[in-house]
Amino acid sequence: MQYTGKGNNTEPRPALTYINPHSHAYYMGAAITTSHLTKDFRHVTAVDTINLTIPEGELFGLIGPNGAGKTTLIKLLTGQLQPDGGRASVAGVDPATDPVQVRAQVGIIPEQETPPSFLTAEEYLQFVCRIRGIPADTTPDISKKWLNFFDCIDERHVLCKDLSRGTRQKLMVSQAFLHQPPVAFIDEPLINLDPLMQRKLKTYLKDFVNNNGTLVLSTHVLEIAQEICTTFGILQNGQLRHHGTLEGLDNSLSDTFMELIDTPKDTGEA
Repeated sequence: MQYTGKGNNTEPRPALTYINPHSHAYYMGAAITTSHLTKDFRHVTAVDTINLTIPEGELFGLIGPNGAGKTTLIKLLTGQLQPDGGRASVAGVDPATDPVQVRAQVGIIPEQETPPSFLTAEEYLQFVCRIRGIPADTTPDISKKWLNFFDCIDERHVLCKDLSRGTRQKLMVSQAFLHQPPVAFIDEPLINLDPLMQRKLKTYLKDFVNNNGTLVLSTHVLEIAQEICTTFGILQNGQLRHHGTLEGLDNSLSDTFMELIDTPKDTGEA
């Protein structure tokens, strides 16, 4: 279904479904596609007729200055906002018509989000497992796996409000991947992590895409995008100014980025 105007869809929503990417129960081919995807806020076009295809097994870097439209685009792709034009598909699901189902399938690390303060670290991960529909008999092992991965097993009984920023960030990363999503949207996942944990997480992200997972990494840190991303897109003023690989650039990613954002967007006027 293609959306051309505002309004909430009132059709019944399907129940949350636990989908393991290794079961091939999700769309095979392009993990994410958009066609003329557009979002307006009053007199500002935050996402401007974006056409994008991200195949399975890509680590796509979404980069751009503040206000470029990165967060709005991710919210459209995860069903948190309704588009004003165009359409999208994420893991075979239209986020405009099935926002609950698309969020059941994908992993999300939101911008500046923290776990609930009234739960312990272990309780939070087990709560996410239940929300995700993961079988109850596997929930303790999955939560323990991620607590061990981030070396915070000793803090499993500590309330989230009493955890350090770095540990809270580890929990946010864990909740995005514990259900083995086919696609994940991650916003500055390395923030507040020490260098050792950054290296460990970057290795995990590379392994994730090598096993046909698809990642959209939103970041301001060009060095990280250049180090781990296989493809990237540069947003400015809601427009996708460039989409490609590092090998296709004439200059470095940093130089290309600065050149594009310093160039006024094409308004179609003479």
